[in-house]
Amino acid sequence: MTDTELRREAPAYDLAALRARLEGLRLDDNPAILRQKSRDFFWYSPVLKRQLDEVTADLVVYATTPEEVARVLAAAFALGIPVTPRGAGTGNYGQAMPLAGGVVLDLSGLDRVLEIEPGFVRAQAGAIIADIDAATKAHSGQELRLHPSTYRTASIGGFIAGGSGGVGSITWGGLRDLGNVLALTLLTMEAEPRRLRLSGDDLAKVTHAYGTNGIIIEVEMPLAPAHDWVELMVGFDDFAAAAAYGNGLGEQDAILKKLVSAIAAPVPQDYFLRHRKYLPDGKHVVLVMVAPIALGACLAFTARHGGDLLFRSDTLAPEEAKGLPPLYELAWNHTTLRALRVDPAITYLQTLYLFPDQLARVAGIHARLGAEVPAHLEFVRFDGKITCFGLPLVRFTTEERLEEIIALHETAGIPVFNPHRYTLEEGGMKQTDAAQLAFKREADPRGLLNPHKMIAWEDPAFDFAAARTYLFPGLRKS
Repeated sequence: MTDTELRREAPAYDLAALRARLEGLRLDDNPAILRQKSRDFFWYSPVLKRQLDEVTADLVVYATTPEEVARVLAAAFALGIPVTPRGAGTGNYGQAMPLAGGVVLDLSGLDRVLEIEPGFVRAQAGAIIADIDAATKAHSGQELRLHPSTYRTASIGGFIAGGSGGVGSITWGGLRDLGNVLALTLLTMEAEPRRLRLSGDDLAKVTHAYGTNGIIIEVEMPLAPAHDWVELMVGFDDFAAAAAYGNGLGEQDAILKKLVSAIAAPVPQDYFLRHRKYLPDGKHVVLVMVAPIALGACLAFTARHGGDLLFRSDTLAPEEAKGLPPLYELAWNHTTLRALRVDPAITYLQTLYLFPDQLARVAGIHARLGAEVPAHLEFVRFDGKITCFGLPLVRFTTEERLEEIIALHETAGIPVFNPHRYTLEEGGMKQTDAAQLAFKREADPRGLLNPHKMIAWEDPAFDFAAARTYLFPGLRKS
């Protein structure tokens, strides 16, 4: 029996009754739309591509107001139909995929920027991050502190529910750090959904929880002064020198920067096609975004470290700059996307190099796996210290070899946040979060929000030490 046949055996939902309760809302069951709205960028992983490729919702429901969201949740709760929230669908490991079918709740219509003040913005969850920045820049010369590389397409609610950090983390840290999300408002999934506003430590119950314990409808985010960031590409003949430069630049607190990414050759030359003419063969490249006021200091620091300035955005003629993607669209998970567009056999990992031994660990794993797993480092502020996450590419051969590569990292003291798993615990969280689990019991008592993503809810006795993958019943082969 195939995985698909198992899913078809699941109990049918009373969609006719749901439609009647939701009369007047926009609904869609066109098979092409169902498939489109049931997918994210899970196909970055060949493992998830195999497991989840046939996952589809039974109905897409579009909401444009908090009242409509509450109406959908109340109706689905009464009928026992699961609901999976979706923003722009830019996640990478199935966060917004409806593993139990049911409803995909499209929140892209909740796209208003509601309030802008000095140092803060309040917006609906479906607002696109670039649109929020456009509004805050026009209003008062401010911008969001953090954004993913999918800045131009990702929603702010999806970033908080599924992301962890990104462009800006070199200065501000990640979404887990107090102060990088000020507050959020969510709706519970009950007979009468409640509207709750969370702040401070309570935010950890819902951030990076994939919408498993409440539907985020509004967010309050801190702002910083906006800058016309200057983009630099700095080349090195040795990757260890590139990594040392990136780490050292991160430690220069007086140099105002937004991005420091070190990427080993030949990745930039093979996959950064529109920038190819700036990238000599064999050069390892550090991508930098720096504020204009800090440019002189950054150039001096670069010269001090022997870096070759390969590209500088503020010196380009308009016709030369035309058509070049912003530098952040070569960094973070866009590096993987650029590679996949050229070589579909590429995949990736997500790792952490812990302070204070990050450069030694980088050197060790790169020496061992550099040809098969070319290095890609994103320098960040983590627990107040400068260190780096790894998003290395993997030249994929087999799932067994991928597991061996993961084990080699972890044996070397390099934690892996596994992007080839769809659950909270096996991927980004690494452990069961008791606060999130307790809040789920309160906010989603029937377990209908984005089912099968939280192992602690589904299988509290699951043995993580057994090194086996959690599969919800619809994915288990007989």
